[in-house]
Amino acid sequence: MSAISALWNAGSIAVIGATERPGALGRKPMDFLLRHGYEGRILPVNPRGGEVLGVPAYRSLTEAPGPVDLALIMVAADRVPGAVDDCITAGVPLAIIASSGFAETGDEGAALQDDLVARARAGGLRLIGPNCIGAVSFNNRVLATFSPLFGAESVPFEPGTLAFVSQSGALGFGAASLALQRGLRPGWVVSTGNDADVTALEVLRELSAEPGCTGLLGYLEDIPDTATLRLLAESGKPVALLKSGRTEAGGRAAASHTGALATDDRVLDAALRQFGIARVDDIDELLDVAQAFEFPLRPKGPKVAVVTTSGGSGILAADAVEDAGLELSGLSAESTAALAEIVPPFGAVDNPVDITATVLSDPSLFDKSLDVLIADPSVDIIIACFCVMAGPDVEKAVTALSKAARKGGKPILVARTGADFLAPDAPAQLRDAGLPDYPTPARALRAASALWQVSRPRLTAAAPAGPGVPAPAPDATEPQLKALLAAAGATVPRGRLATGAEDAARLVAELGGSAVAKAVVPGLLHKSEAGGVLVGITEDDAPAAYDKLAALGGGVLVEELASDGVEVLVGARTSTLGTVLTVGLGGIFTEVLDDVSHRLLPLAPGDAEAMIAELRGAALLNGARGTAPADTAALARLLERIALTVQDWPEGFELDLNPVRVMKDGGGAVVLDAAYTLTAGTAGTAGTTGTTG
Repeated sequence: MSAISALWNAGSIAVIGATERPGALGRKPMDFLLRHGYEGRILPVNPRGGEVLGVPAYRSLTEAPGPVDLALIMVAADRVPGAVDDCITAGVPLAIIASSGFAETGDEGAALQDDLVARARAGGLRLIGPNCIGAVSFNNRVLATFSPLFGAESVPFEPGTLAFVSQSGALGFGAASLALQRGLRPGWVVSTGNDADVTALEVLRELSAEPGCTGLLGYLEDIPDTATLRLLAESGKPVALLKSGRTEAGGRAAASHTGALATDDRVLDAALRQFGIARVDDIDELLDVAQAFEFPLRPKGPKVAVVTTSGGSGILAADAVEDAGLELSGLSAESTAALAEIVPPFGAVDNPVDITATVLSDPSLFDKSLDVLIADPSVDIIIACFCVMAGPDVEKAVTALSKAARKGGKPILVARTGADFLAPDAPAQLRDAGLPDYPTPARALRAASALWQVSRPRLTAAAPAGPGVPAPAPDATEPQLKALLAAAGATVPRGRLATGAEDAARLVAELGGSAVAKAVVPGLLHKSEAGGVLVGITEDDAPAAYDKLAALGGGVLVEELASDGVEVLVGARTSTLGTVLTVGLGGIFTEVLDDVSHRLLPLAPGDAEAMIAELRGAALLNGARGTAPADTAALARLLERIALTVQDWPEGFELDLNPVRVMKDGGGAVVLDAAYTLTAGTAGTAGTTGTTG
């Protein structure tokens, strides 16, 4: 375990800035540690010495008896550097800087923060914060915090299994209080504030090694690095993240289609799916997912069976299955036949299974129908919906559900739509039975979706299968790019730059009598809008076409016509998370359709095929309305080749292949146009090439 684990394992805690003054922040940690029974040594530090709340105080940390596992620094910003120096001198491995007045205040505060981190690293000290509320371990009663949550007389303080880590201290401890209100059991709550040194992701990664931790929940305002994200995902513990800043991250302006569509937030979405980490949209959803994480059962697939006492709830659940990215299971013929013997004639035996309100007079309906669903191999998750059931009826339902969960090893989530006063003991009964419950079917399905996301088999990214291809020059032309792509194994149309009008006519004849002519003009990104693409020119048309395109100020490329197919975009670019590969439907209309899929490189086996399958319009590639299917295998190979090609290209590049035409009947995938850009500052002169889109 690293120094970070002192946040929950510290055997001695120094409170720098401790005071007895009522209402002062420096008093609260002392109060909390004493009130909640911390068993380690408490070392208050106050320039006056004496005692703080009956505990001997020290005028300086360097006077306190060691070792000190954790220091909580609660002094004004201008005194923090001295406190950090004292921690280094005393050999403290980890300090929490609760003080504000650093990067969150502007450039001057940021400079002070940078100086703190530099001197701490030089002295072997790790820092949490600054500008954070601190950390709590419910299991070891470590309360290095001033959060008012622990000043409440009624706060439950029992050991737990869930870890909450938040950059925002107030939000993190607020979420923890709501978790406690729901009856959830947090084991660890940590705020990391400005993430100047130790990041929230690092804390989550460290907590993933705790044997008693069943789920990791995080609130993040930025994603500092993908290496830690990958390690976190590989820990095997279920993780759900609430990441703010969707619209800011999506506002990046870019010169190419890929840059406009592969926004950092979209890339983060893709990366989290790729790593098997659930992403949630608000605190309620984070806590809903936490309920599912508390229990050990995990689904082996995405197929859902719904059993309900209310037809309306069943319909809502069926609607929510697809929205949650899950599948409604097609029950086996044996299952539907067995259910027909159980369910009243006015119920339903197709999924959703409606056992009707008859269950109130015949509680065995729940037991019998659940036995059938548990035994059906096509069912991975069960959603049990019931409404307005009171006291004893709820108890009977809980008994049946808990028996089924134990028997079949499949997660069962409960949608219990009804006021708490109908069955005041139901939440505790369900929790004790290992059954996460929710007030609506949609919330139960979203939690089930997160449970599948963190349980699905993870593909291991393969090491690149060979050397990449040297990056093109910043001012590479489209013909030069296509030559590079062809050398890398991609298919491009036959053709070349024409040397003049007569040569253009000869080229058209060589290419079969009908061709495409395109202007090759540096900086012309959207050639089709500028009249820089002429399709279907003949030998007779060629001289005039050449003159028209040459007038745009560059060369003229003459290429063979590609046969019909489905147009897609393939792109790659660097991002704050790493190099991103993109595929999208629509060719020049990709931005309009906004139907894209992303992966961080390197790809894992099967990733390319999965990207294509994720497209909403994948049916167009697979042969919609009786049309011949497009060559998706060739498209997958192209994605894999591009991933290998760009692996060593410089930071700030964007490669945009648009359109790529995916041919019918196994005809391959042909790159019809290509553009390469290099962001200003990454090369002596940033260059661009044209694209048709």
